[in-house]
Amino acid sequence: MQYEVIIVGGSYAGLSAGLALGRARKRTLIIDAGQRRNRFAHEAHGFLGQDGRAPEAIAAAGRAEVAAYPTVTFLDGTAVSAAQSEDGFVIGMEDGTTHTAARLILATGVTDDLPDLPGLREGWGKGVLHCPYCHGYEVADRRLGVLALVPFAIHQANMLPDWGPTTFFTNGVVALTANERAALERRGVVIEETPVAEVLNAGDGLAGVRMTDGRTIALDALFTGVPTRLTSPLAEQLGCAIDDTLAGPILRVEAMGQTTVPGVYAAGDGHEHDEEPPRRGGERLRCRGDGPPIADPARALSNASGAAPHMAMANFPSLLTWDAVGLKARLKAPPRTL
Repeated sequence: MQYEVIIVGGSYAGLSAGLALGRARKRTLIIDAGQRRNRFAHEAHGFLGQDGRAPEAIAAAGRAEVAAYPTVTFLDGTAVSAAQSEDGFVIGMEDGTTHTAARLILATGVTDDLPDLPGLREGWGKGVLHCPYCHGYEVADRRLGVLALVPFAIHQANMLPDWGPTTFFTNGVVALTANERAALERRGVVIEETPVAEVLNAGDGLAGVRMTDGRTIALDALFTGVPTRLTSPLAEQLGCAIDDTLAGPILRVEAMGQTTVPGVYAAGDGHEHDEEPPRRGGERLRCRGDGPPIADPARALSNASGAAPHMAMANFPSLLTWDAVGLKARLKAPPRTL
C-alpha cells in the first residue's frame, strides 16, 4: 500500500503528528518500535492534565486516540532503512518488509548515552534523574546531588538549590573558574571535586555515591545530564544534514519542520529549527500561544495528494520533550552534512 505519509516513531511526537494527519484524512502509517526515551521514569510531571501519570499510560491513551481515525495504521516494529524512490520514499523493516510513502516524518528521537559508571544505568529514572522540573518536587528538601557528565552541568548545579541542599560533583569534567565557584557558593552548593567511582542504589531509590578516594556521600537523588545520539540511522541514510551540538548530534530543520531533504520532516527530540539553538536534557513541555501546535501540518497536507513535495509541514512538538537543564548552554558546534 502506498501511504501519503509514514511516521517513523510512535511516541509522543509521532502520535501528535498522526493525530493531525488522521484528522486531515491522510493515509498514514505510524511505525512504533516501542522505545520511548522516558520509559525509565515511573511518572511524568509538568504535563497539564497528565501530571503524575505513568509515561506508558500517557502513550497508550494517545495511541488509542490516534487509532480511532480510520486512515491511520499502526505497525509495531523497527525501521532499519530509508531511501528515496520514484514515488517518494521506501522504509525497510527489521523483518525484511518494506513500506512506501510520498513523505516521511522522522520522530525517532534521541538516545541517552550513559557512561559505564557502575550503578548509573541501574538507577536511571529511579534515584538518578534527568530534570528537576520533572522530578525535583518529589525529592524537594532532601539531599540532592548533581553529577557532571557534560560541561554544561554547572547550569544544573546552579539551578538545583531551588529544590534542596545540593552537592555538585565536578567529576573531572567541569573545571570551575573563580567566578563560577563563587556563584555556586552563593547558592549554598557544596563543591566536590573528587571523581565519583560508583552510584549506590537502594531498591528503587538512591543511597548515595562512592568516591574514588573511598569516601561514601549519602544522597536521596542525583541529577545529571548525559550526551545523546540520534536513535535511528534513517536520517543519515537519507542524507539529511545533522548538526553537532554540545549535547549531541541533532537534525537540522526549517521553521516548518522540513529537513534538508525535501519531503522528509522531523518531529520531537531529534531536531531543531535553524533559527533556534539546540535544546536538550529533561522532559519539557513546549508552551505555545500561537494556536494548536499540530494544526499547520494538517493544513499543509490537506491539498490534493499530488501536491508538490516541498509544501510546508509544521513542526510536531513532542508532548513530553526531554529538554535539558543544560538547555541554557545553547552553543552550537559547526554543522556537518552527511
